[in-house]
Amino acid sequence: MWSEGTIRIPAADSKYTVVHYWVKHYEEPSEEYGINGGKISKLMLKADGKIICNYDRGWDIEPTCKEAELALCILLNNHN
Repeated sequence: MWSEGTIRIPAADSKYTVVHYWVKHYEEPSEEYGINGGKISKLMLKADGKIICNYDRGWDIEPTCKEAELALCILLNNHN
């Protein structure tokens, strides 16, 4: 199943960084293809029009900033 949405990550200046995500997740975890052996097999995070994280059955672009790391943690918590 594909999920798409946005996550607002708080910034230091009382504003937010908007991270747009696309996630493909399954009912059962996959040791071979899932992130950390979990249910997410594909994931893309974008902020300000730039890809800040991409996983397609393996890491293409690991999280490039704190916003990407936080968004990834949120999505892993929600979908694993």
